[in-house]
Amino acid sequence: MIDLVKYQAKPSVIYTSTKTEESFLSALQKRDETVAHEVKLVKSSIFSYEQAWHRLIQLRVSGMDEGLSIKERVFFLNSMMNTGNEMLVRTTGGLLAILENEMLVDTVGQVESGNALITIDCVTEISLRNFLKVDATAHEALQIFQVDKHPSYMGIGRAKEGFSVFGMLNKCVTAMGRRLMRTWFLRPILDLDLLNDRLNTISFFHYCEELMVAFRETLKSVRDIPHILKKFNSPSSISTIDEWSTILKSIASLLHIGRLFEVEVPGRLQQQLEGLTLHIFEKACTSITTELVFVYELVSGVIDVSRSKKECGTFIKQGFCDELDELQTIYEELPQFLEQVSSLELTRLPMNDRKPSGCIVYVQQIGYLMCIYEEKLDETIIESLPDIEFAFADGDDVERRFFYRTSKTRELDLLLGDLYHKILDMERAITRDLVSQIHHYAGHLQRAVNFTAELDCILSLALAAKQYNYVRPLLTEESIINIRNGRHVLQEMTVDTFVPNDTQIISDGWINIITGPNYSGKSIYIKQVALIVFLSHIGSFVPADAATVGLTDRIFCAMGSKPLASERSTFMIDLHQVGMMLRHSSSRSLCLLDEFGKGTLTEDGIGLLAGTVEHFAQFEHPPKVFICTHLTELLSEKCLPKSENIKFYTMNVLRPDKYCINEAEDIIFLYRLVPGHAFLSYGLHCAQLAGVPEEVLERANLILNATGSGKRLGRLYNEKLSIKDQQYKDMADRLLDFDINMGDTDHFLCDVFSSTT
Repeated sequence: MIDLVKYQAKPSVIYTSTKTEESFLSALQKRDETVAHEVKLVKSSIFSYEQAWHRLIQLRVSGMDEGLSIKERVFFLNSMMNTGNEMLVRTTGGLLAILENEMLVDTVGQVESGNALITIDCVTEISLRNFLKVDATAHEALQIFQVDKHPSYMGIGRAKEGFSVFGMLNKCVTAMGRRLMRTWFLRPILDLDLLNDRLNTISFFHYCEELMVAFRETLKSVRDIPHILKKFNSPSSISTIDEWSTILKSIASLLHIGRLFEVEVPGRLQQQLEGLTLHIFEKACTSITTELVFVYELVSGVIDVSRSKKECGTFIKQGFCDELDELQTIYEELPQFLEQVSSLELTRLPMNDRKPSGCIVYVQQIGYLMCIYEEKLDETIIESLPDIEFAFADGDDVERRFFYRTSKTRELDLLLGDLYHKILDMERAITRDLVSQIHHYAGHLQRAVNFTAELDCILSLALAAKQYNYVRPLLTEESIINIRNGRHVLQEMTVDTFVPNDTQIISDGWINIITGPNYSGKSIYIKQVALIVFLSHIGSFVPADAATVGLTDRIFCAMGSKPLASERSTFMIDLHQVGMMLRHSSSRSLCLLDEFGKGTLTEDGIGLLAGTVEHFAQFEHPPKVFICTHLTELLSEKCLPKSENIKFYTMNVLRPDKYCINEAEDIIFLYRLVPGHAFLSYGLHCAQLAGVPEEVLERANLILNATGSGKRLGRLYNEKLSIKDQQYKDMADRLLDFDINMGDTDHFLCDVFSSTT
């Protein structure tokens, strides 16, 4: 359970008490391949009920009115969490203490003292009982997520979703929708009413294709407004005209979405949609409210989005602030005014050989200065004009500039000062006041954005259902699976023709043992069953002609997959998954085992698999189990007892009556699941398809026939080895014929070994 919570939350830091039990702490500290986190110990007193309760009632939550009493605060928090749960209060209060220490969260005290930081939007309690539990191993085996890292040498750059189920169905056009869709995939739900509501909405847009296209086009302009406003609220943040323009476009798009929901459904679709209970229209009315119109008018009355960014950097609408307009007018006329002042100042300078060239400029942190090009003014000139004071020089040998203070520049400093930054400061003060007014409507904006995220996900699933020819599943409380012509989400996209298969688990046959050749589609079949169940619990249409799916509490996978960075062997990972199945599966669980037992001795593998199947078969209400195996010894009654809960299937193959390597090309895989057994794996045929050399296949066929018939296996014929054998035989014969008493031994041995080499 701890592993599942860590996988779902993907924390970077886990805080726990110094009094935590050793076993629990070890489970928290355990590393795995999918989550990299740090465990920090904090003093146990911060989890005390009294301190936690005090922090909780002092919490500042977005949408909470100012000046609420403690009793009213408790009522407000009760709408978000169960404040009667002591453990929940302790952990939430402890978390708030940690966030306060890290200076990340606002409390009432901080707000009153003017030290407010980040406001919490809401407090949400997530119960794992309400979700279909799918761990990281199952996600990897079913290829639900597939992250492709950036291909750069240093690994710099954003990773992207690869060829995966999530990648296939995620067609969201907003960032909020993509985040919510990932959450749906991470946490499939068991709420039958909510699932049917999603399916009803997808059915509606499936029929109303024109409306779906209109919504998707409008959603492209919607951005995460609360996120932008939070950025504006940061003390160091500076709002830009592009961001305000984005806010206005987003609000306009939200209002347009609200108007689209007011359009009456055409009469030709009324009959098709009869019987569908659609809550999305009601939700649209409560989420996209008239307060958004007020926010739009508020922003558009202050911000002039038509003004270019180059126009002195200000974007406050003209006429909103007279003082700002006056400063803006002065700033716009300033270049001409400075040019006139420069001319007057240059005329004061005595004429020598040629008139000096220059202008008046503004230098930040210093003020207005007279800039003279090329040559420095003579000391005699400076002495004759006592108000001129040399400031500094810059430039290189080619182009030099000399800066002076004059009476006019000092006067400009007093009259104008840093005019540009005065305008910016006034603009920031106005925009901050605007943001504070908009924050009164943060709850309305958040509801509208959340609704558009959900709408985006629904439209994405509806578009996928339309493109890939998916059908609506029928969900039931009964623990059954009945699929007609089911298909694999990903596999059907990679082949020219995909062969669908049926699945029926209603009153018996809870344990399905599938045998068959390699490359015949066994693994694809059991994965497609799991994916159809998984997608049903998201509220998505599924790849089949028809599907009835019972609510499932957990999907287990022992598929022989191993992450590259894993410290455990593939067999050990499978053993861990099977152990989890045996301990935690229920009648509502779905268990997949693919080639379990192949990572050890055949006898051990048969024993482990047979024991697992027999354990499940003894249940009064066993989980739904799909097993793919090549261990055909399992099919005998010595290994498994007869049971109504166990059914045997195989993948159909067209083959000659007598199989040998020369006839391997005549074998045709039909990829069709049929009742029965398969005692041959046709591994040689798969090897031939994989391009294994012919001589290796012939030798393998010879060994296969010899071991099957119990005959003695002859040595592999090789021309070079035969020549060597003959040489060694000749040498042995000469040694036997040699008379050691009559002959010269040294001469004989040299002659023998020289001839062999």
